[in-house]
Amino acid sequence: MAWSLVEAAQAFLVGYGVAHSVDQGFLAGDTRRGLLWLAAALVAVLFGAPVVRGVFAELAGLTEPLRDGLVRRAVDRSLTGALAGPGGTDRAAVSRLTNQVEIARDSFAGLVLTLRSFVFTAAGALLGLLSLHPALLVVVLPPLLAGLALFLATLRPMAAAQRRALMADEALGDHAARTRTALRDLTACGTGPVTARHGARLVADAAAAARALAGWAAVRTAALGVAGHLPVLTLLVAVPWLRGRGVTAGALLGAFTYLVQSLLPALHTLMTALGAAGARLLVVLDRITGPGEPDRTGSREPPPARARTGPAAPAAVRRARPPAVELRSVTLSYGVRAEPVLDSLDLRVAPGEHLAVVGPSGIGKSTLVRLIAGTLAPDRGEVRVAGRTVTGRAATELAALRAVVPQEAYVFSGTVGDNLAYLRPAANRNREDLDAAVRILGLGSLVARLGGLDGPVRPAELSAGERQSIALARAYLSPAPLLLLDEATCHLDPAAEARAEEALARRPGALLVVAHRLSSAVRADRVLVLDGVRAVCGSHPDVLSRSSLYRDLTGHWNSVPRHGS
Repeated sequence: MAWSLVEAAQAFLVGYGVAHSVDQGFLAGDTRRGLLWLAAALVAVLFGAPVVRGVFAELAGLTEPLRDGLVRRAVDRSLTGALAGPGGTDRAAVSRLTNQVEIARDSFAGLVLTLRSFVFTAAGALLGLLSLHPALLVVVLPPLLAGLALFLATLRPMAAAQRRALMADEALGDHAARTRTALRDLTACGTGPVTARHGARLVADAAAAARALAGWAAVRTAALGVAGHLPVLTLLVAVPWLRGRGVTAGALLGAFTYLVQSLLPALHTLMTALGAAGARLLVVLDRITGPGEPDRTGSREPPPARARTGPAAPAAVRRARPPAVELRSVTLSYGVRAEPVLDSLDLRVAPGEHLAVVGPSGIGKSTLVRLIAGTLAPDRGEVRVAGRTVTGRAATELAALRAVVPQEAYVFSGTVGDNLAYLRPAANRNREDLDAAVRILGLGSLVARLGGLDGPVRPAELSAGERQSIALARAYLSPAPLLLLDEATCHLDPAAEARAEEALARRPGALLVVAHRLSSAVRADRVLVLDGVRAVCGSHPDVLSRSSLYRDLTGHWNSVPRHGS
């Protein structure tokens, strides 16, 4: 506070000294007095360096507690997310603990310095104008306040426009990345024009957001012009009026000194800091102290709840939310001296999460599914589904926990409705659920060809893809909180596979897919890569950067011509 008062006195003396050097010195014929007043103004200007040094010495007492609090908040958030999420660590915590905390501290320090300097500089300058002549305030204050008010009015809409522009840019970039990695499927399925139209809408949205941001930037520039230049022009125009009310030449020169030397630079610095550092501070504080959200770069915080359609989850699943799947140091080998197929594997799949498992043939993908399904016991470790240990449970108990769709789908002689409702017999009495499953998975033509829901199913007369379609619809209707697809879409075309996987992902439960095509991995929330050495798990971009095998698979998938897959 003491240094700030000194700064206000400094601002006061600069214009006051210039005014009196003219009125009481040079115009009065007393050159010595005029020089003394100018010397006083010069001393006030030179004293600015010690003032700034003193203020900086006191600044640490404000900024360091803020930094410490943000670090504690970032650590708490990271640990909470690691404990609650589906395994792994929160990689965004590194940015929050280093770069983002430092941005917040620097921005906060800059705002404190700027705001404090403006308040006390403006107080000293306005007090000086009042001491020279009250009429000066009548001329200077209105345009100054008008510019400042216009600038403050742009802060909230400008921040909203910046946020919309950022979100539109991220959506466009995400669409471009997904389209680039799915070009084979888009070409094979003929869905390129639809994707192009969606991309065009995203481009239009991004352009509209950019135009809105540019519009508010123009308003802010106008506010800077009004506040930074209009007071000087107004003072120049009002000189005859002021002279008629007894304002001396020295007072006019002092007023110009206050404006050019103190008020307008301080106001310009304040506006610039609020527009830049203030926006950065708000964004960073929101990232550090706001609620967790899924991270595109591999954060393991649980994905948000998504709107889903399909049969309701059991009440016990809704009440308790343990991991849908949890593997704790699971090891399994086929033989005493054989190399482990899975070695000390840890994995957590959150309720509602969509996980794709990829890797070369024979690496252990189907073994993993069998372990989770309970048809195979690990040599060491523990496998849990919905919080309950799988090993040793009866078949009826396992059926309530998970539904498995293998590569060779099972259908039986009976009606279409009997086959679809096999895992949920009550659905055969409520045909609305069966109709919804047929519609959502696109089985209308198949069911119609078989004679409707009451039509007979003759397994030998169905193709492998048709059998898989029926099995997928059966899994969709299952009340189990976990679906396991072991290359269960390998006989479907890419469009049917995408439709089935997206429908099953919207179902209220977790989905684990052993991917037949890499497009399945791109659609998933996370990807588990088994390469025989170590398991790598994360989002598609994250795994792409961490796994050489996954990069090779992706490169091969993108380079092979897409016909039929």
